[in-house]
Amino acid sequence: MRDILPEEQVYWQKIIQVVKNIASAYGFEKIDTPILEETALFAKGTGSTTDIVEKEMYSLKTKGGDDLSLRPEFTPGIIRAYLENGLFSWPQPVKLYSLGPLFRHEHPQAGRYRQFHQINFEIIGEKNPVLDSEIIHLFFIIFKELGLKKINIQINSIGCPSCRPVFRKLLVDYYRNKTKLICADCQERLKKNPLRLLDCRREKCQEITEGAPQIIDDLCSECRSHFKNVLEFLDELDLPYFLNSHLVRGLDYYTKTVFEFWPEETEGKAQIALAAGGRYDDLVKLLGGRPTPAVGAAAGLERIIALMKAQAVKTLNKPLPRLFLVQLGDLGRKKSLKLFEELRKAGLAAAASFSRDSIKAQLKIADKLGVKFSLILGQKEALDKTILIRDMSSGVQEIVPTEKVIKELKKRLKK
Repeated sequence: MRDILPEEQVYWQKIIQVVKNIASAYGFEKIDTPILEETALFAKGTGSTTDIVEKEMYSLKTKGGDDLSLRPEFTPGIIRAYLENGLFSWPQPVKLYSLGPLFRHEHPQAGRYRQFHQINFEIIGEKNPVLDSEIIHLFFIIFKELGLKKINIQINSIGCPSCRPVFRKLLVDYYRNKTKLICADCQERLKKNPLRLLDCRREKCQEITEGAPQIIDDLCSECRSHFKNVLEFLDELDLPYFLNSHLVRGLDYYTKTVFEFWPEETEGKAQIALAAGGRYDDLVKLLGGRPTPAVGAAAGLERIIALMKAQAVKTLNKPLPRLFLVQLGDLGRKKSLKLFEELRKAGLAAAASFSRDSIKAQLKIADKLGVKFSLILGQKEALDKTILIRDMSSGVQEIVPTEKVIKELKKRLKK
């Protein structure tokens, strides 16, 4: 876990602004769910045999005996909220987005933190493949708006409960005589969740994965048609996607379309997915609702920011002050606080150093900031209800009545 220091906040502000603008344009409404939820929600929703639930959750038992966990992902909590708050009675589909911290007890490595942040988009209540494409397109637009370049989409279909058992058997048969060649985690996956064998990132396991059966060859007609339509929409949008027959994602609830966003591989560096998601048509029913199709995706903010820095993406420029308020003496300092707020309300960006006493030190700061004018307010000006306006370029100073200073500054700054 780490601190996010002021110099990095400009990246966060840019991402948040872009996400809010695109979410609004595409009709997504914001939802915030609790950071702490019942552990059973994630065991049931995310999957009891996933690495997240088995190894990575921060869980605790309260004094009252409740088993709770810090949320490791957004989707189960959002579906819980969808059911508990009757969002299924809204016009469908319901389009929601979230932004905030998540927690996983992972091994620290590049781009991964135990408290991390994601942006998350969900479309709940419709099975049309155009919505899979909309979610993919939306994230691609976000990355483009942020100024990121060379982002590719990896995509696959993992089928549905009807066609997946056939592939599962083929996969188990393929790995049956290779158990000694795969890692200990994959040996467990072979027993509990064979599909996850394809998700292992260890080099020795990936070599074996290369020869594994491809699920796309065994899709049922419905899943095949759905995936074909998704790809046709992506073609129409001219999105740079690649078919990855071994992409499965590490969560149990996915059905049909799954996808990840990757920056183009940098020589000597391991790739890290910027965003990922897919369709999950059975999760609402699994958590107690009626059968309800849905699709969603999430992106890691820390990874996005790391890539923004690597690609030297410009961030939001903080508005530079055009005025500096110089105060002298106790009475001048008291009056300057009120004047500073009046300048802000009038839309005049100003700076000040209220704790400084020396006029020379304050004018030095004003000069460093490159302001157009300094406003000098001392004991005499406070008593006379005037302000001394100093042109920082020419050094010319003029006394102006306090009630006219806003109007006068606007006129001068306009020039």
